[in-house]
Amino acid sequence: MTERGVLTAPAGVWDAAVRQAEVIGPLAEKARVGLADADEAAAMLGISRRQVYVLVGRWRAGVGVVSDLLPGRSSGGRGSGRLPDEVEAIVAEVLRRRYLTRQRRSVAAVHREIARQCRVGGLRVPSRGSVVRRITRLEPISSTVAREGSEAARRLRPAGGVPPAVVDLLEQVQVDHTPVDVIVVDEQHRMPIGRPYLTAAIDVVSRCVVGLVVTLEAPSATSVGLCLAHVVTDKRPWLERLGVEAAWPMSGKPRELYLDNASEFKSEALRRGCDQHGIGLRYRPPGLPHFGGIVERLIGTMMELVNELPGTTFSSIADRGTYDSDGKAVLTLRELQRWLALAVACYHGQVHETLSRTPAGVWAEKAAGAELVTVTNETAFLVDFLPVVRRTLSRSGFVIDYVQYYSDALRPWIARRDELGRFVLRRDPRDISRIWVLDPDGTDYLEVPYRTLSRPPISAWEQKAAVARLRELGRAEVDEDTLFAMVAQMRQITETASAVTRKARRDRQRRSDAPPGTGPSLPPKPPAPSAGQDGEAAVRPFEVIEHW
Repeated sequence: MTERGVLTAPAGVWDAAVRQAEVIGPLAEKARVGLADADEAAAMLGISRRQVYVLVGRWRAGVGVVSDLLPGRSSGGRGSGRLPDEVEAIVAEVLRRRYLTRQRRSVAAVHREIARQCRVGGLRVPSRGSVVRRITRLEPISSTVAREGSEAARRLRPAGGVPPAVVDLLEQVQVDHTPVDVIVVDEQHRMPIGRPYLTAAIDVVSRCVVGLVVTLEAPSATSVGLCLAHVVTDKRPWLERLGVEAAWPMSGKPRELYLDNASEFKSEALRRGCDQHGIGLRYRPPGLPHFGGIVERLIGTMMELVNELPGTTFSSIADRGTYDSDGKAVLTLRELQRWLALAVACYHGQVHETLSRTPAGVWAEKAAGAELVTVTNETAFLVDFLPVVRRTLSRSGFVIDYVQYYSDALRPWIARRDELGRFVLRRDPRDISRIWVLDPDGTDYLEVPYRTLSRPPISAWEQKAAVARLRELGRAEVDEDTLFAMVAQMRQITETASAVTRKARRDRQRRSDAPPGTGPSLPPKPPAPSAGQDGEAAVRPFEVIEHW
């Protein structure tokens, strides 16, 4: 390697080569490098056994110095894929300044910058494959530290165990949440209402996205239940409602959910629902968040794609700069869902780096010999995952948060209410106009509506806001009549202010989306957006979801 090449090696790359030399040098001095020695070296460096033997060969073929191990350099023989020194210097510098940073720019963005600098210098532009090969040669631990931090890099080192291996479809599904890096607009005024939240589920074996939910509500037990309902049901009706013409055949009950330790993943609603349907729960070991790396990389790649949509907030303030996210926002919540559905369909048909096949192909092959259990009644399934409330039964029914619920079907239980004790109730926070009461035998649910059927459907957040407002006005006691009167007043204020204030628009949109199946009709399906037109979002296939 030339002196110039040594001097142009990025600091992180050079430090990684020094560390490799400390392990590879003594190993290469041995007459024979056995499997045990190679595996030990691989564990120390966080690389594969094959890579160890490659490095040993390069050390022996060279002169036994650190530069023999620098990525992209070999003994100089044919097939080395070496670029001109000037181009190699540009690639190394852009990788150091643009790729090995916490902003985690995509390969496409890095290649564009390399191409720009090469054109300015009158040099031949390297192919994207050449750039990818140099990225894969980076020392994995130091590059992961540079892009994701030291905690993320722990997954590349021995960490006292790894997540259990799985071999069948839906044997393990990883689920996680994230705020979406884009501002959405309301459907009435097309004005910004803020960032929504995404809950995604991915099958570990096939790497297929099996569930996806976008809401305006923060992550909760309900959003987990909605995502699970999306996992287990046929997605064709959902795609038709969105106006998406794409195949998404991945559905069925997972055998196990792999989750982090967030409170919504440990709620009674989720535990009881999974028990009901025979779904196991496994949690990441405390302090080892990388054990959920598959779903986290999925979400990270989704956000990279979202960063190209109008109205993106980017992944950091530094990335956003002076970009006006609110001013550029054009997508409604449903349009964002439609875009994500199309992006997932594209991803399923792309060759996955880890699988060396398309996720859709792996799913189709394994599904042919599997007995996947799907659910036909999405609402009935969702009930088992709604938040749990416990109440005693009175002659007038149940009371939850100042609201009475009653049905004539409760009469046999009212006569036995003293011996039956507290009942298990489930309530959908998006629409509290009805509850589901678990019968004393624990085998089925009875749907019970408002006692006063003329009351409008409201959400739990509206109910809480109305109670808080009544307390502010000095009401010591709250009853059902004053509660609904206050909700009506607050809705009127929201309708009046929805063209002016962001919060009012968001609240109005939350109410429109809340009642299952009763929200506003979908807007007409827009024409396919053209790439490059300002204000339109072209659907692009996912790139590399994860590199494991």
